[in-house]
Amino acid sequence: MTENPEQGFNFERSLQELETLVSKMEQGELSLEESLKAFERGVELTRSCQQALQAAEQKVEILLKKATA
Repeated sequence: MTENPEQGFNFERSLQELETLVSKMEQGELSLEESLKAFERGVELTRSCQQALQAAEQKVEILLKKATA
């Protein structure tokens, strides 16, 4: 269930959710099953955020090339 930047992906909201998951996992109060689900969700969020950052980098590079052309 990876979110796609073109489908309303919200980077800040995803990053906040990831921070919340990490905090809960660090507290050590989750069951094993809850920890695994949180980890899986964290991986999904990380991938989505990485994709959004890569897309933003590409846009910046394109804009910079246009500005120097």
